[in-house]
Amino acid sequence: MPAAPFRLTLVLGVLIALTPLGTDLYLPALPIIAHALRATAGATQLTVTTFFLGLALGQLAWGLLSDRYGRKPILIAGLSLALLASVAGMAASAVDELAWVRLAQGLGLSSGPVVARSVVRDLFAHEHAARLLSRMTIVFSIVPVAAPLAGAALLRLGWPAVFAALAVASALIIAAVASLMPETAPETAPNGAARPWGVARTVGAIAREPRFVAHFLLLLCTFSGIFAFVSNSAFVLVRGFGVTPTAYAGLFACVMLGQIVGAWLGSRLVMRIGIGAMLRTGTRLACLAGAGAAGFALAGVLHWTAVVLPMAAYMFASSFIIPAATAAALSPFPRSAGTASSLIGTTQFALGAVVSAVLGASFDGSARPMALVIALGGTAALLCERFLVRALGARPREAGAAR
Repeated sequence: MPAAPFRLTLVLGVLIALTPLGTDLYLPALPIIAHALRATAGATQLTVTTFFLGLALGQLAWGLLSDRYGRKPILIAGLSLALLASVAGMAASAVDELAWVRLAQGLGLSSGPVVARSVVRDLFAHEHAARLLSRMTIVFSIVPVAAPLAGAALLRLGWPAVFAALAVASALIIAAVASLMPETAPETAPNGAARPWGVARTVGAIAREPRFVAHFLLLLCTFSGIFAFVSNSAFVLVRGFGVTPTAYAGLFACVMLGQIVGAWLGSRLVMRIGIGAMLRTGTRLACLAGAGAAGFALAGVLHWTAVVLPMAAYMFASSFIIPAATAAALSPFPRSAGTASSLIGTTQFALGAVVSAVLGASFDGSARPMALVIALGGTAALLCERFLVRALGARPREAGAAR
């Protein structure tokens, strides 16, 4: 089976990176927005909350719609909503207006990753899908490195420049999707897909499929460690360890390099050793990395390397786990990949909100709460792989036509 063309891989990689782009480009602007709009920190923080709410709701909707109406029109509709919301954000004069804008942005941008994962399943399955997802992850990983630095630079032009940049990005991606991405949805949609009972039947079939459940739980365990670092590392390193904000951006980039290297290596290994070996190797590394982070934290080590090095290893391991587990979870559903992708995305962001809230409430100035969640995520991922994924036995087979 031939590999996906480079230009398609690039477009799909950008699509799955839209959610971190909308987050990381915006975060440096929060204090300036609060001052400019005369809003409290809590009210301004609400614009982040509504963005994540939009992401969660959108992840659920776009996949269902793309199964029924096709990938390209639904993706273009979602990106157009993000474009309009970004233009509206440039003219916002109050923080409550901005909260609604961010909700709409989240709804629109969430179409990118959910449709991108569906396109991968439309084109490939098993190791071939995992290879493409790994290559997409290389593109994806550049955004968390560059976006915070770009956001800080845009603030020299004023905070509306952040929304202008997101509007331009949305327009460019719409053009790229229209010209470079083929329509990949199955010609015949699942029967009754647009009706509530049809949706419920499809979701029920997905939730009852052991191959989906095992790999889905493995994904959630792995993501819990990632969300712990993303949501809490700034507090730990800047407030707890005394790292400057500029240095923190550099350390964050170092951690993401682990993901880039892991994705590059994983895209070359998966066709040789298979999804099963990728998951075994990745979960073992994640467990060891999490244990290292927890060990340093519990020992009271107060140097940034005690956080950055174990987390870089965890991100390296996640690049073996996430593409392989995603491919395995979606492979049983050739005709409802959008719905399955929606379930993954919605639950992922709901988990992120819970992890963020728990760590925010339990922050004590040390790395202990964050590191323990990372260790728990790595350990749980290893247990899922050993007792759930291995129990599936042979390589996943294609699902029946009813799915």
